[in-house]
Amino acid sequence: MPVSLVIRGGTVYDGLGGPGRTADLAIDGDRIAAVGAVPDTDGVRQIDATGLAVAPGFINILSHAWGTLQVEPQGPSDLLQGVTTEIFGEGLSLGPSNDDVQRAIAAEREDGQRMDFARLSEGLDYLESRGVAPNVASFVGGHNLRIIGGGLSDGPLSAQALDRLRGILDEEMADGALGIGTALIYPPGSFASTAELVALSEVVARHDGLYISHMRSEADQFLECLEELIEIGRRAGVRTEVYHLKAAGRANWPKMSAAIERIEAARAAGQATGANMYPYTAGGTALSSAIPPPYHDGGPAALAARLADPARRAAMARDIAEPSDAWENLYLAAGGGQSIMLTSGSEPDERLDGRWLADVAAERGRSDIDTLLDVAAASPAMSAMYFMIDENNLQLGLRQPWVSIGSDAGAAATRPPWTDRPIHPRTYGTYARVLGHYCRELGLFPLAEAVRRMTSLPADTLRLPGRGRLTPGAFADVAVFDPATVIDHASYDQPHVYAAGVRHVIVNGQPAVLDGELTGALPGRRLRRGA
Repeated sequence: MPVSLVIRGGTVYDGLGGPGRTADLAIDGDRIAAVGAVPDTDGVRQIDATGLAVAPGFINILSHAWGTLQVEPQGPSDLLQGVTTEIFGEGLSLGPSNDDVQRAIAAEREDGQRMDFARLSEGLDYLESRGVAPNVASFVGGHNLRIIGGGLSDGPLSAQALDRLRGILDEEMADGALGIGTALIYPPGSFASTAELVALSEVVARHDGLYISHMRSEADQFLECLEELIEIGRRAGVRTEVYHLKAAGRANWPKMSAAIERIEAARAAGQATGANMYPYTAGGTALSSAIPPPYHDGGPAALAARLADPARRAAMARDIAEPSDAWENLYLAAGGGQSIMLTSGSEPDERLDGRWLADVAAERGRSDIDTLLDVAAASPAMSAMYFMIDENNLQLGLRQPWVSIGSDAGAAATRPPWTDRPIHPRTYGTYARVLGHYCRELGLFPLAEAVRRMTSLPADTLRLPGRGRLTPGAFADVAVFDPATVIDHASYDQPHVYAAGVRHVIVNGQPAVLDGELTGALPGRRLRRGA
């Protein structure tokens, strides 16, 4: 049996939910050759995993590392947690693109980051050609499609535009895209109707892809928007998944159990529906997302013009102060400015990173809402953390066997420029937190189940054959960690801290982390659905 690497004496978890067993893992090239007792082989690299867990590499089903990997190709914050595959496409994707898309997403890109590819497949090929440590794959962004079909304006697409989008989507699916990823809380994706999403999802269904969505509401209309996702799945015959399942805002916390019951009912009826989560009680997104969608009609320039108009700004403030069934009110879901932390972007004359909105408002002698609008006008790229999730609901969701894990973040390093501003701790701690805090310390699920949720569950959902499992013939993506010490260290106050406990990480048979240190290897590949 030809062997290029042997991981010896660890407790092997196959990723399928089976109990761990002491065994050697033999790797030949980019594949697993054997699991069991492997004879000594002269001249072959050996890794001693005695006392350690040996698992499939983790799959980040909700990653925004498409940009950070262009600057930091090892993706250290994820790689050092055992993540070997990054999945992109929540709303925005590397392609398809045109001039309208480029204007709309200008604020999403930073120096050195490209997102101007005519097709998603070209963007993923670009990442692979530059060299990245993790594998990469992506959904087609719903924002991309909506902008190509209808620009930045609200309203239905023409039949001709929708037919064109279906053709583009069909080409992307044929070239390995995972499906459609929507973010319906944000314009212009929020301008898409249910019927439009069904029409697009019918194309995805023909390729056995997935419709995955940040729903229109996770708060006041949480259950109604979950019904929309299930309806899209039923009408289009497409598999569906909820991005970062949560009930946002104290008034909506009782809805979490009802949402889980509804998903369970759909699954029992034979509809393929699931969800993913991140293990934190704060969400993170743009500060301007607290402004109602109608004010975003026409794009960032139109929003800026409305913010500069005193009458329109006053109307915005009134709308933010009142609950609404028509849009997601993040300001009220967080409970006001005392629970909104500004995390990136500063006004020209004042550094606001890491400060609470309410404290800034008090210093300025302005209301929280007026200050929110002031900051959004002066610093359009400002992002924020909204503390709006119940810990009990978080644990309830994590207990569900159909819930996988996603960071909803990029993949950064603990040095500038990444450390120049605050960031959500999920960037550095998501997977270690699940393994250390929720699995080991709280006992929400056995270690074998935690591993399954981060490996074979997302691999199978995404239709990535040969990934997410340690079986002969599978790809050699492996995470070796200490189950007794693996833990996150990133906090809201000190987010730029690597997790601990992961010793070795193998991607496509090549060591990317050895003894807790990055090797510099860039063995990641572009993955295609079904290939």
